[in-house]
Amino acid sequence: MAPPAKMGSIDRPGTEKFERSASVIAKKKKGKYSKDKKLNANLRKIDHQYKEALRSAAGTDLLLTEDVGFLEADSAMEKTFKFKQNDIEEVLDEQTVNKKFELNLPKLGPYQIDYSRNGRDLLLGGIKGHVASIDWRKGSMNCELFLNETVHAVKYLHNNQYFAVAQKKYTYIYDNQGTELHRLKQHVDSTLLDFLPYHFLLTTAGNTGFLKYHDVSTGQLVSELRTKLGPTQALKQNPWNAVMHLGHSNGTVSLWAPNMSTPLAKILSARGPITDLAIDREGKYMVVSGADKSMKVWDLRKLKELDHYYTPTPAKSLDISDTGLISVSWGPHITVWKDIFKSKQSEPYMNHLIPSSKVERAKFVPFEDILGVGHSKGFSSLVIPGAGEANYDALEINPYESVKQRQQGEVRSLMNKLSPDTISLDPNVIGTVDKRASSIRLKPGQITEISDMSEKDQDKLNKMEIRPDVSAKNSALRRHLRKKTQNVIDQRRLRIERNLKLEKELRVKKYRQDRGLPEEKDLLGPALARFK
Repeated sequence: MAPPAKMGSIDRPGTEKFERSASVIAKKKKGKYSKDKKLNANLRKIDHQYKEALRSAAGTDLLLTEDVGFLEADSAMEKTFKFKQNDIEEVLDEQTVNKKFELNLPKLGPYQIDYSRNGRDLLLGGIKGHVASIDWRKGSMNCELFLNETVHAVKYLHNNQYFAVAQKKYTYIYDNQGTELHRLKQHVDSTLLDFLPYHFLLTTAGNTGFLKYHDVSTGQLVSELRTKLGPTQALKQNPWNAVMHLGHSNGTVSLWAPNMSTPLAKILSARGPITDLAIDREGKYMVVSGADKSMKVWDLRKLKELDHYYTPTPAKSLDISDTGLISVSWGPHITVWKDIFKSKQSEPYMNHLIPSSKVERAKFVPFEDILGVGHSKGFSSLVIPGAGEANYDALEINPYESVKQRQQGEVRSLMNKLSPDTISLDPNVIGTVDKRASSIRLKPGQITEISDMSEKDQDKLNKMEIRPDVSAKNSALRRHLRKKTQNVIDQRRLRIERNLKLEKELRVKKYRQDRGLPEEKDLLGPALARFK
């Protein structure tokens, strides 16, 4: 009989094996990392922290007690897609039944929908101008707007306090009370909206063929990219690397970042226009539907097609849940597929029909087994067992957060806001060492040449210097601005434009002084000069 475990210790299978392997690795790496003692101490400290992180991660698995539950058939003759919502509702608990509801709004639809990041609030946008923000769990209305204008898309920003609405001509930002805060004049004729929460970037696309990034924390237009592929049909973000995926009318899907004027990649996915696309939470897979009734599954790591499906009519809306379930909406039908990324599926997981209606948008609720559907007759919520993430990180997104926690989280996210330049196909590159940098390092002789450079040569290298004695065409600032990419607006560009304006004013002042002309202030006289 084995001796009892000591108080406070936990016996887990594989723990001894892990500690034994860790000790073997430690013995192998017992030698010095380098000749520098201080560097050796820092590397040992980092190695120790890494091992402690592995042990703590293995220990926290015991706290994740919740598990995802799916529908299971009793026999091979029984199919899960034959289960109706009424049959599922009979065996549900009262709390889950209350989450299933319908809104009958036949006059102002069809409706676009969106959920806040924590899944507590629902945003509805009817094409005829009806916009409503609802706390769907409590059944309370935050605000309701009748804009008397076409509404193309709605989107929550970093929390439920602000949302954006793509209206007939411009895009507007409202607060949770329905007050209009901003009118984004740069975003004209936008039909698609998305938001990057870690960069605080509102992205828009539409009939103009431009993809625009707007920083909602500073109010500046970060980037304006011309796709050169006509009106954009679909717009979704990759949650893993914040790269925007755009679907076009020629059947291609293009990948964009705000710091590149050309697409990062192009994928030919359909023989007709792209109707919608969706990317999973880990950023590994993408599902694309086209007007040719095709639905293709792509591996984004290899940019390779995995599977090919067909829908009876072109799919209107696609969405992927946290657990990998895919909702496909076509006509009045909604089909949910399971394990589609693992193997080829011959039959769907669930199926639902909204009679005499047409589905416009379907989205899974974060952390809930609920699928929200916006259609031409209003809104419906469906129970999809196994769709929600059972174990969530409350420090990241908390569906039960208080007002104080929401305020603190907003401040924390603003402090940790990422720069738009960090968006790339592989975000793991950030923070690594560029091994090619050794080939462009300056040698000691080149350093001395730079130090011995004359003041005149130093002035030539300084492109930020204001020189009013040089003509406007030959100005170094203007020449440098021409070389810069025109569609990227950053702090350096704004500083150059400010210096260029100041240089122009000084050049006019110097011109007037050389010819003895009075300044514009003096022309008004001493009494009115102060109003200039």
